[in-house]
Amino acid sequence: MQIRRILATAVVAAVTAPAAMLSVSPAFADTKPAAQSQNKPSVAELEQAAKDAQKAYDAAVVAEKALVRSLEDTDAPTYPLEAAFQAATKTAKEAAAKKATADAAVTDAKAKLDAAVSDDDKAAAQKALTEAEGVAKAAADAKAAADAKQAEASKAVSDVRVEISKKIYQAQLAIKETLAKKTAADKALADAKAQAGDGSCVSQDALSAVAVGLPSKIAAGSTVDFTLRLGNTTGRTLDNVFPIAYPHGTDKSGMKDIDKLLHLKWSNGSGWQDLDGKHRAGVVKALRTGAHADVKLRLTVDASAPAEGTGVVFVNADYTNNDGSCGGVPDSTMYEFRLTPVGSKPSAEPAKPASKPSPQGSKSPVPVASGGATGGATGGATGTGGANGSLAHTGSSSALPQFALAGGAAVVIGAGAVYFVRRRKAADNA
Repeated sequence: MQIRRILATAVVAAVTAPAAMLSVSPAFADTKPAAQSQNKPSVAELEQAAKDAQKAYDAAVVAEKALVRSLEDTDAPTYPLEAAFQAATKTAKEAAAKKATADAAVTDAKAKLDAAVSDDDKAAAQKALTEAEGVAKAAADAKAAADAKQAEASKAVSDVRVEISKKIYQAQLAIKETLAKKTAADKALADAKAQAGDGSCVSQDALSAVAVGLPSKIAAGSTVDFTLRLGNTTGRTLDNVFPIAYPHGTDKSGMKDIDKLLHLKWSNGSGWQDLDGKHRAGVVKALRTGAHADVKLRLTVDASAPAEGTGVVFVNADYTNNDGSCGGVPDSTMYEFRLTPVGSKPSAEPAKPASKPSPQGSKSPVPVASGGATGGATGGATGTGGANGSLAHTGSSSALPQFALAGGAAVVIGAGAVYFVRRRKAADNA
């Protein structure tokens, strides 16, 4: 049986685990008569609660990333409000230069008037001074108007950045909240299984699932092929390994779900097939310890997908053995890519997974030894190359400013700080 969350369509505002499902811990500590404890949720209900909590957390992470990207986009020269501010700044500088020139002309005209001796010279100098003062007055008015437009443009772009930063703060709170619910749901499920004597399925870091060759940018209306690589360092042959993959996407705002525009298929070498209802890409038979198997995946993005949207592919794996034991990778790994306009080329840079610390006592992930997967590779497995045996937990980027979670009282101040801290981090990493 599977021990983890199978991913499903996820949107932060639409997916929340029922309170009755997530608040189960007191039920297991209940010492009341059996008649009063019959309302305990079943293992199946707890499994569903864990799935709901997982997809809510995954969606919160994706939404936060999309908002961060939209904030970063406001700094681009092509962003309309930023472009307007730069244009207003240029006009203000030009107006200041003209005013300085006009003021200098007034000063020069006054000097000539003071030096004039004859009445004719004085009259000519006075006329020149009057004209210069008129030009200076017009230049001063033009500079004042340009300065006002510059200030207005600056306020407009700053207001947008602050509003987005407030949304980032709320999104980070959502990540914290959904992670807490996910943790509670997972614990409740584990406790229920242990109480029921169902402890055969275990989290297994030594089974790995890695996406290889997924581009970090994918154009709307295009199709890309990549590989889901399974690695086994469990110390035993795994009889049935189930590759799991699931795409999820949002528009640029991070609020609109576009999952229906992302289509994932897998191949066993004789054609492309849909993943099953549990997002499984077939099954790899008899995956030896120290070996790996490759499953071919194909992601198609509809042409109607929004440019500048955010997409991710979650990958994972479960296994069952003929002796009844089972398990799987503890957490799905998220690979993020950016949606680009129709006709643009996919990036050569591959999508990168979120990072997590190596297992305790290990300074680096355990490599999978080179070797072929034995048995019938029903899931489209091959038997070449190696893979990394330790995978990343799905989660928020380590670059995200955690200080934004400090408290609601700091929202407005923190909003501006979020933006500038991100810019500083980007500069430091350049």
